[in-house]
Amino acid sequence: MHPFRKAVEERDEGAIQAMLADTVTFTSPVAFKPYVGKPLTAAILRGVLRVFEDFRYVREIHDDAGRDHALVFETGLAGVPGVKITGCDFLHFNDDGLIDDFMVMVRPLSGARALSEAMGAQFDRIQREAAELADQFATARG
Repeated sequence: MHPFRKAVEERDEGAIQAMLADTVTFTSPVAFKPYVGKPLTAAILRGVLRVFEDFRYVREIHDDAGRDHALVFETGLAGVPGVKITGCDFLHFNDDGLIDDFMVMVRPLSGARALSEAMGAQFDRIQREAAELADQFATARG
């Protein structure tokens, strides 16, 4: 099992954050422009952990070099009965073994719309958490 998969399935925010490159680019399934940077990506992933319910990875695909991974998942949304989403996390790892490109795709369209609404409702909190994380990361670097 890939360490990222393990961290997500265990809801280990610290381990997830530790695997992100400082300059990671996160491409959302519901936003037009990608998000750049570890603090914002980490905050978005925290938000995702809050809205996904009964999340599980069902398939793991990777290249021989181990730099590209596709993790297929199934999930519901907290507070939204009957919504079932199938998606895939596409991860690219840089030379340091950190995720520098993270793209998520989901289906069906009704699930993507429900996910967009759920994440949109959290966006102010996500921005606050991203600012806090940026301060923490800067302090840790000294």
